[in-house]
Amino acid sequence: MRSLAELVAEARDTLLAGGVPPDEAAGDAEVLARHALNWDLTRWTLGRRDPPPADFSKHYDVLISRRLQREPVSQIVGHREFWGLDFEVTRDVLTPRPETELVVQAALDRCRADNWSPSVVVDIGTGSGCIVVALATELPDSRFIASDASLAALTVARRNAARHGVAHRIAFLHTAMIPPENDVSIIVANPPYVPLTLRDSLAPEVREYEPDSALFGGVDGLEYYRELLHWSTATALVESGWLIVEVGYDQAGAVKALADPLDWDPGGSYRDLQGIERVLTFRARHRFLETIEDTDAEEE
Repeated sequence: MRSLAELVAEARDTLLAGGVPPDEAAGDAEVLARHALNWDLTRWTLGRRDPPPADFSKHYDVLISRRLQREPVSQIVGHREFWGLDFEVTRDVLTPRPETELVVQAALDRCRADNWSPSVVVDIGTGSGCIVVALATELPDSRFIASDASLAALTVARRNAARHGVAHRIAFLHTAMIPPENDVSIIVANPPYVPLTLRDSLAPEVREYEPDSALFGGVDGLEYYRELLHWSTATALVESGWLIVEVGYDQAGAVKALADPLDWDPGGSYRDLQGIERVLTFRARHRFLETIEDTDAEEE
């Protein structure tokens, strides 16, 4: 009888032949096998040379068939790890990406650099809630507001917040942009930024299985940045407050150009593993200057 490892190797070859990218096929075949077995990685490592349970092939073949339809593995198994936490994933939300962890990192770095604990953190377009939930686990003294225009996405985000014990500190609002809020310390966002003109070039896993509303940012991909930058200007950030956004692979310069006339000062950026400028930080210029002027006036 063939071992589990041999069956997974065959499934890998089947996925490759079906068009699944070579850098994904082997990992996908293993993850789906562990899902069918309900095994964690340790148990898989110890038992992969064993023969399969009697009902394994029946369940595994269904999962492989779904992957051959280019359904994302995260949606097949129903979850994805982000910031060391497990998040529920459905077709109503984007699958959390590794590069989005840079948004969380940037927010925490701003807190450490300024030696402060933010009072209110706002997450615009929260989706699965991965950013706001990750931040809530790291900032236990802060409160959070998370918005999304999709009620279905908010339902997933609420479940993820409850799963990680932070739901009581997050207010979820069914709206694209929340009303202007006072005393906001940090605004974070991973807005839709794929240009509509690139729709056909997206992988089937993205184009056919993830929500358009979370992917596409108008013809040039910048529509939501324009709206977000204007909205953020109207929100009463505290003196040392920050706006932190994820951007597309070639959009950093364009987003900085949009921010400059609205009195946003760039505060640094973060690059992903491919060296792409992926996350931008801004501080409101006029508020920063007012703080300096007030300090100077007091000294006089």
